Amino acid sequence: MMGTTDTGWWSAAVVTTALHCSAMAAWIPVRRFRIVYPFAIVGCGAFVAVAVDVRLYVLSLVGLTIGLWPTRGLLTLWSHEIARGVTRERYDWPRSHLAFCVLCVTGGAIAASALAR
Repeated sequence: MMGTTDTGWWSAAVVTTALHCSAMAAWIPVRRFRIVYPFAIVGCGAFVAVAVDVRLYVLSLVGLTIGLWPTRGLLTLWSHEIARGVTRERYDWPRSHLAFCVLCVTGGAIAASALAR
């Protein structure tokens, strides 16, 4: 797969990863998260980009970033609570936010599939 895609998609993967990690670091301002999350995204994303398709990685990550936009305030609130030691029994994720996130990621995957043909 690596040889069949042009370098533009690999450049887009680098830019998308940097933007997504920056957004998540702003929305979840916890030092440990800022250190670990980019390694997790790059590790999992490298597998998807190489084994499956780099377009799937790029467009799904764009979808995830857009899909998490409505929930950014809750993510920040919950991370501050966790940093203060407050734990909840449940973190109620609004269903509309969850549906929007799933729709965006699925839309990105479908777009990648359409571009792969």
